[in-house]
Amino acid sequence: MKLSSFVDLSLFGITTILFRRKDPILGTIIVTDKCNLKCKHCSVNNITAIVYPYTHIKQEMVKLYDMGIRILFLCGGETFLWRDQDKTLRDLVIEAKEMGFLIVNVVTNGTFPIDLPEADLILLSLDGDKEAHNKIRGDTYDRIMENIKHATSDNICFYMAINQINKDKVKDVCMTARDMKNVRAVSFNFHTPYPDTKELALTKEEKQECCDVISRMMKQGAPVFNLKSAFPYLINNTFPTPCHQCVVIENGKISTCGRCIEVEGLCEKCGYFFVAEYTLLFRGNIKIILEMLLTYLKYI
Repeated sequence: MKLSSFVDLSLFGITTILFRRKDPILGTIIVTDKCNLKCKHCSVNNITAIVYPYTHIKQEMVKLYDMGIRILFLCGGETFLWRDQDKTLRDLVIEAKEMGFLIVNVVTNGTFPIDLPEADLILLSLDGDKEAHNKIRGDTYDRIMENIKHATSDNICFYMAINQINKDKVKDVCMTARDMKNVRAVSFNFHTPYPDTKELALTKEEKQECCDVISRMMKQGAPVFNLKSAFPYLINNTFPTPCHQCVVIENGKISTCGRCIEVEGLCEKCGYFFVAEYTLLFRGNIKIILEMLLTYLKYI
């Protein structure tokens, strides 16, 4: 991360904490909900299968930037399916950077060749060892491993959603992140139980066991892009929701925190580590503040 970006984000954090502001800093644009997979835990793929045009997404970037957002995520569906004539996902990342976003991250399932050095992080879904991952995402593990090996940059961060199928595979993903070339870190979430995937949710005791494993792996040098100080809040679901500093925009509609905010009772069961980390950060939690500074400087 550039020093100027670090200073800008730090100033936003300080003023948000001191003046209890609710201005957003992190925005997500859904570039398409079209996806080439049908994962067992996913409730939002191929609802419309629309691929939004370049001019439309650029307008949404401008809208988010004008709101003060400086951390941008591009999400799907599957982001690498996005294309508009001669424009590709890379053009969106470059446009966002030129517009002035300080951090631009992309979320992908990793089944397409990875050539996106302009992104700060490529959050790539890996949901366990080969057996567990393929059970959740279909026969994609080997293809993903090959794509990582041939990636043109080392800005990949594994993104694992922990659920009943893969809860025993946290260590495997940590070790893969530690040992693989081109992988910078791993970031975790707990499964957020939409009505059609409630059976995949973890119990409080299972969340504790997973956090214990993550903590041990962090001590052993695994590159975990999460904050240990947030674990107790995630285990007990006691972090404040929604996160007013995060917004999602799709087809012009802006949602605070995430699209799932419209599902009654789901916020109280949120499993997103980033949401817990950001809400606690902007509430002035000292441990979270210090740990986030060290973590972001290390991995971005």
